[in-house]
Amino acid sequence: MKKYFLALLFAGLLIGCGNNEDKKTKEPVSIGTQSSESKPKKETPKTSGDVVSTGVNFDSKGVGPFTSIELGDMDDALAEKGEELFKMNCTACHKTDKKFIGPAIKGIFERRNPEWIANMIINPEVMVKEDPLAKQLLIEYNGSPMANQGLTQDEVRAILEYFRTL
Repeated sequence: MKKYFLALLFAGLLIGCGNNEDKKTKEPVSIGTQSSESKPKKETPKTSGDVVSTGVNFDSKGVGPFTSIELGDMDDALAEKGEELFKMNCTACHKTDKKFIGPAIKGIFERRNPEWIANMIINPEVMVKEDPLAKQLLIEYNGSPMANQGLTQDEVRAILEYFRTL
């Protein structure tokens, strides 16, 4: 009996003295990137033309008909129309204040310029093929492409005005 007790005690010590690494401080492994040993511990979002979907990027206007948008003073009537259009066409994939199938809309003007947003709404197929940021968003959102809702430029402009109210 004493032999069994000593064997169990010894086995318990061996198991208990296993790997002492603090798993909370280890960096997650990323597939298709450098190992965590060769890159810095903390990365800051890139902002000048680099494709980082979660960062800020005002350099790209995207691909499409919108090349210059002046937002000017808030147009409440246009924003109301935009809210209706957003509810009818966009809420299946977008929530205003949290990620869903697509990105959250609130604060979008702090991350993208109005032209890029408008071109993504009106021209999503071409944007995903030709715009590096749109390609990155497609990957980030599990390959769920944004659906072309067949909106006019005026309807897209109304949706942008609604986004300003969020």
